[in-house]
Amino acid sequence: MKLLKTASLSVAALALATSVSSADTLDTIKSKGTLSCGVSTGIAGFSATDSSGAWKGLDVDMCKAVASAVFGDASKVKYVPLTAKERFTALQSGEIDMLSRSTTWTNTRDTSLGLNFAGVNYYDGQGFLVSKSIGVKSALELDGATVCIQAGTTTELNLTDYFKANKMTYKPITYDTSGQTIEGFKSGRCDVVTSDASQLYG
Repeated sequence: MKLLKTASLSVAALALATSVSSADTLDTIKSKGTLSCGVSTGIAGFSATDSSGAWKGLDVDMCKAVASAVFGDASKVKYVPLTAKERFTALQSGEIDMLSRSTTWTNTRDTSLGLNFAGVNYYDGQGFLVSKSIGVKSALELDGATVCIQAGTTTELNLTDYFKANKMTYKPITYDTSGQTIEGFKSGRCDVVTSDASQLYG
């Protein structure tokens, strides 16, 4: 496999989001006795379960840190795996108390979702992963490619912008989860997969 990175795609920031009514949210969390924390459905290094079923990774550690601050006990967390499509609805509906998963902080999301981004905890860029066998050395050589991509992400929007700006065409194959997207690529359903560069290394 070969990773192609392109600087013209926007840098993604992983952000922690909490509901707008912070005092009410904190009171609700305390009354429940546990923190419901939205995480990804499995991204190595960020939020994934190990062989014993325990959640591990940077996003998981953020959930533990908040639980420790609220309860004095980092174990008082209920992890709720969410796809990109599900994450904001789960936070808005109160299914989760906070979201700690790969989520690009955009102006549109900041102003239209009724949520507060608490801060950036990771900066990333977008890349393309291709098989060495197709002989591509640059993302500019992907005209006409079939691209596996996760639906409901800024990655999807960036892909459209990149191909349009470079007067290229592509055929998208969309999936609900990062794992499904990578498996689609591995099984040969597409020529290339695009995502956060950190996810492509996993």
